[in-house]
Amino acid sequence: MRKTVFAALAAASLVLAAGTASAETRITYKSAKSTSSYYAMAVQLAEGVKAATDGGVILTVEESQGSVQNVKEASRRTGNYVFTSPPSLIRLAMGGKKMFEGETGYDKIRGLFPIPQLTMHWVVRADAGVNDFADLAGKTFIPGGKGSFGERKTRSTFEALGLADKVDLVDVELNAAVPAIKNNQVVGFATAGSFPAPNVIEAAASVPIKLLGLNPEQLKTVGGDMLVIPAGTYPGVDTDTTTVSLPVIAYTTTDMTDDAAYELTKAYWERKAAMAESNPWWGGVTTEMLASLGAQVHPGAAKYYAEAGVEVPEAFR
Repeated sequence: MRKTVFAALAAASLVLAAGTASAETRITYKSAKSTSSYYAMAVQLAEGVKAATDGGVILTVEESQGSVQNVKEASRRTGNYVFTSPPSLIRLAMGGKKMFEGETGYDKIRGLFPIPQLTMHWVVRADAGVNDFADLAGKTFIPGGKGSFGERKTRSTFEALGLADKVDLVDVELNAAVPAIKNNQVVGFATAGSFPAPNVIEAAASVPIKLLGLNPEQLKTVGGDMLVIPAGTYPGVDTDTTTVSLPVIAYTTTDMTDDAAYELTKAYWERKAAMAESNPWWGGVTTEMLASLGAQVHPGAAKYYAEAGVEVPEAFR
């Protein structure tokens, strides 16, 4: 009799466990390098989504080497795969241009929601005598993480400002930047991430810093969306800094289920305000940023936007 009861209980436990497993949606979220602000955001988002869905949706955060890798993996990943990228890379991939030339499979990419923008930071030691980009001539500078948007934007900015062959650029991983500026091996470094950026905070805690800003004429020459980093964002930086930014979107593919896309998008927007209370970079994200989606919206995400009364631009429906 006891064996029968135990067997029945064991069977019931298996049924409950199977029911719980089937109710749980698992999503892979490909982010950025573990030292970046975007990896920190991914962890925060995973925690927020878990809380919003009572554990019904679990995000597993994967580190990556940058947006190009994220996009390239989209053509071969299956299931509930989410990744982050600037829309400009999505357009290049869909058009088979530049680093995506000759590659296919990117037509299955779909948009979900915007996340905080990439904001360019050009950080220099306060005692380096550098008050403008022109003052970097003849000095040693880390342009950003190897292969990152920050590095590409820094190189194009220096070229636009006539500094391409005048600054000694050091080709290293971005995690070497803070020790290098602290030990006076370089005058500064560039990083792209939403503010406040952890590595800039770390640098400011090690040595007095300045942020280089762009004047109106330089902005026209460099190109990009203007953004102002407010005074007081970083210790010792007591004036506003005008810089450039780039939108960043969370994407998936047509392999993601409609239910998963709906639940994730719904949880994201419902938890965004709570996340912003402890992490200010979420506060700047609005539904108006859907204008930069860069790809057709996933049907599951579209369902949420329709229910929430949010209009997705016609070009991405």
